[in-house]
Amino acid sequence: MPIFSQQAAFLCQTSEALCHMLSTMDAAEWKRIQKEIKTCEVQGDALLTEFRELLSGRLLGQLSRTDLTTVAMSMDDCLDVIKDASKAVLIYHPKKIDAQLKDLSQIIRDEALALRDLLPMLWDIHHKASAISLQCDRVAELEHAADDAYEEYIGYIFTEEEDLREMTKYKNLAELFEKATDSEKHVADCIRLMVLRHLHE
Repeated sequence: MPIFSQQAAFLCQTSEALCHMLSTMDAAEWKRIQKEIKTCEVQGDALLTEFRELLSGRLLGQLSRTDLTTVAMSMDDCLDVIKDASKAVLIYHPKKIDAQLKDLSQIIRDEALALRDLLPMLWDIHHKASAISLQCDRVAELEHAADDAYEEYIGYIFTEEEDLREMTKYKNLAELFEKATDSEKHVADCIRLMVLRHLHE
C-alpha cells in the first residue's frame, strides 16, 4: 500500500505540474516543470522495481500478485505518458496554449486525483467492492469527457488554425494528452477486473 500511495502521489504531482506548465508561456518555466516531471517519472521507475522485489517475497491474502503487479505497471505507464506530454510542450514550443488543451490537462489531473482516492480501497476489496466500482466509473466518465474534448479540439484547430506547422503541434499535443487520460482509465479498468475476479472466486 505505501508504494501504491507513492505512485498515486507522483501521478498527482506530475498531472498538477502539467496543468501549471500550460498556464504559462515562459519557456524557462516549461523547462523547469518538465525537469520536475522527469524526476517523478524516474522515481516512479525505481518504485516499480521496489514493488516487484517486495511482492516476490510476500504471502498475499485476498489479492492476486499478478493483479497487483498489473496495477502498479499501469500506474507507471501513466507517469511515462505525462512525462512524454510535458516533453512535447518543451520540444514543440507552441505559439499559444488553447483553452481546450488546458481542459484536457485538467481532466488528466482529475483522473489522477480519482485514482489516488481509489487505490486505498483495494485493501478492503471485499467490503468496498461497490465503492471501488463507483470510483472506477468516475474515472471512466472523465476519460469519456476527454474523448469528447479531444474530438472537438481537433475539429476546431482544423477549422480555425491556418498555420499548418502550428496545427500539427496542437494536434500532436492533444493526442498525447488524450493518451494520458486513456492510460489512467486503464488503471481503473485493471482494478475493476481485479474486483470482478475476487468476487467470483
